Amino acid sequence: MNFSVSICVYKDDNFIYFREALQSVVKQSLAPSQVVLVIDGQIGSNLQNVINEFTLTTKQLCIDFDVIYLEQNVGHGEARKISIEKAKFELVALMDADDISRYKRFEKQVSMFMKNKRVSIVGGQILEVSHDTKKPIGKREVPLSNEDIKEYLKKRCPFNQVTVMFKKTDVLKAGSYIDFYHNEDYYLWVRMYIEGFEFCNLEDVLVDVRVDETFYNRRGGFKYFLSEFKIQRIMYKNGIISFFRFLFNSSIRFVLQVVLTDYLRGLLFKKLARKKVENE
Repeated sequence: MNFSVSICVYKDDNFIYFREALQSVVKQSLAPSQVVLVIDGQIGSNLQNVINEFTLTTKQLCIDFDVIYLEQNVGHGEARKISIEKAKFELVALMDADDISRYKRFEKQVSMFMKNKRVSIVGGQILEVSHDTKKPIGKREVPLSNEDIKEYLKKRCPFNQVTVMFKKTDVLKAGSYIDFYHNEDYYLWVRMYIEGFEFCNLEDVLVDVRVDETFYNRRGGFKYFLSEFKIQRIMYKNGIISFFRFLFNSSIRFVLQVVLTDYLRGLLFKKLARKKVENE
């Protein structure tokens, strides 16, 4: 089955990690038919050299490598939207510029789409690893079934964005990606919930996600809280959550993202929102 992969890169991405991310996409048990790469603004020569390298690699592998250069940085939501619009195939997998897809990731996801024709999104689990040593740090687990995912969505984002593969027509019907300050993905899943689409997550770890010391700490500040608050309000107005759940979710987020220090916020994420792993 043919499918596309969407990747976005910008000037601050590490070119060594970017190369490894691209390698993990094309060297799969089931390789994509197309890779859509959006260059979000001006980039340096190191990143450009990696792009030139993979132009040759994908040609040898008979993979369409469509590179789209944006003159100005437009942000993740808009860049991702452009990449999806340029995808040639109905199934589109997302990938970040510094993470590592596991060897059978796409094979497992395509297999699920073939088994369940109703499903619109297939995601999976992630292993968070040290950005330089790749030593396991924690595992973010998300629910598997459509019912459990939709229940979990009422509390937290129910997908690990970097793992998802979805049907392009269903995502476009829900409005595709829209700029929403660090929550473009959660906002999209909520709108797909409203549209009545079916969800699925695999139990397998599909992607190793690089994190650094500031990864958890960055998920704070009033602007971040306001973005999350707006999503809670949208869910309440559309009858997804009750008024009590709206108040509870918003209060918890205010404490985590505004009241707590970066250190305490990061500590809580590691202790409460991630599963400790020894070996994976």
